[in-house]
Amino acid sequence: MTVKLRNEQVSHRFSDKHKSYVIRLLRKYEVELLKDFLYEAIFIPKGTEPPARDIIEKPELRVYTDDFGARKGDNCLVADLGGKVVGAVWTRIMDDNGHVDDETPSFAISLYKEYRGQGIGSQLMVRMLELLKW
Repeated sequence: MTVKLRNEQVSHRFSDKHKSYVIRLLRKYEVELLKDFLYEAIFIPKGTEPPARDIIEKPELRVYTDDFGARKGDNCLVADLGGKVVGAVWTRIMDDNGHVDDETPSFAISLYKEYRGQGIGSQLMVRMLELLKW
């Protein structure tokens, strides 16, 4: 089901027998959540201790979140499950490790552990790719 929001952006509602969630745009007051999702996106090999949370304050990681929403190419969709944001996918044009050019955004996605493996991340990616095609 597709729902129109006041600002004419599109929100997508999904449900199955276990959950119902909405994929929608990140709200300005939620930007700080990107730091949580950036930390969650860090690959931690099995048997390895996770890094301290302050790792996200390193300059090479802050480029993903600093002043998010202020630059061309900043887009973010979140998965909202009953009013709780449980995952995010965001894009940003930046000179990071995977930099292609100044027109191609980098793509980041993350969900809290307990919401992984349920198809939510796949839907976030599909909706972001649709948004980028506009």
